[in-house]
Amino acid sequence: MVRYIIRRILFLIPTLLLVSFFVFAIINAAPGDPAQLALGEGATAEAVEAKRIELGLDKPFLVQYLTWLKDIVFHFDFGNSYRSNISVSYQITQYFPNTLKLAGLSVLLGVLIGVPIGIIAAVKQYSVFDNIVMSFAMLGMSVPAFVLALSMILLFSIHLQWLPSSGFSTFSQMIMPVVALGMQPCAICARMTRSSMLEVIRLDYIRTVRAKGQKEFKVIVNHALKNAVLPILTTIGLQFGALIGGAFVTETIFLIPGFGRLLVTAVTNRDYPLVMGGVLCVAMVVALTNLVIDIAYAFVDPRVKAAFKSSSSSFLAHMKMKKSLKNMEQSNAR
Repeated sequence: MVRYIIRRILFLIPTLLLVSFFVFAIINAAPGDPAQLALGEGATAEAVEAKRIELGLDKPFLVQYLTWLKDIVFHFDFGNSYRSNISVSYQITQYFPNTLKLAGLSVLLGVLIGVPIGIIAAVKQYSVFDNIVMSFAMLGMSVPAFVLALSMILLFSIHLQWLPSSGFSTFSQMIMPVVALGMQPCAICARMTRSSMLEVIRLDYIRTVRAKGQKEFKVIVNHALKNAVLPILTTIGLQFGALIGGAFVTETIFLIPGFGRLLVTAVTNRDYPLVMGGVLCVAMVVALTNLVIDIAYAFVDPRVKAAFKSSSSSFLAHMKMKKSLKNMEQSNAR
């Protein structure tokens, strides 16, 4: 199990390196002079050239990339913003937690509601409840988050005056943003759970367990759900990654001081260090989420762990055979 985790972590390193390289390359290929952007339109040519030397823009591309990467790895330093001259690392630590909290709570809401109703819909296939759940899922996937957010503000903030329309520091302020952003993950989790459960509960071993007299609740939870959970875990991981990158609309509507709004403003202002740092942080969170999902596979499904063990054992057996053949060749040569 430890080797499986180490292997997944090692796969993560080249992925992040490739992402960082492409992000740096795309930003550097964008039109405009970063030194000119930092100083403003009225700066003289001598001042712009001095700023280019200060920022290291006079060096070759690969040297710039390696210097930028070294500062991130060893010092968690993404540089300073061109517009505000504030450390990008500081801005990430100030704004990114709100985005993580919003995405995490939205996915949690989707799991807590979507998975149970998906299970019940699969067990009661073609029933009234199943039709209601599927209609709800179709509606949840079709209605954009910003439409739901604006509708909730009109109803609960303006007309009923039950909930505040902005902020994200208190429980009452979190309700509408989390519901608006979590409706789509809820619908997707419900559909995926129903589909995965329907494939499992029709298998022969489920009939065998029922024939042995097991209670229906234990049959569904202990036997069917365990074998249907892998696609659900994959869906949860994908939804969390999508919400991290797509939460800026909800943050803008509810005036949440999140990283999405900051990143959109940075793109508008062509604040390249902030854009590079933000995109890389989002990529790191998505990659770490996939790592956690991969590790969860091994804990949930023993077949994943067994497959890794069998591949590792076959590799070791191959190496031992190769070594023994080499020893035989050496002894024959003597």
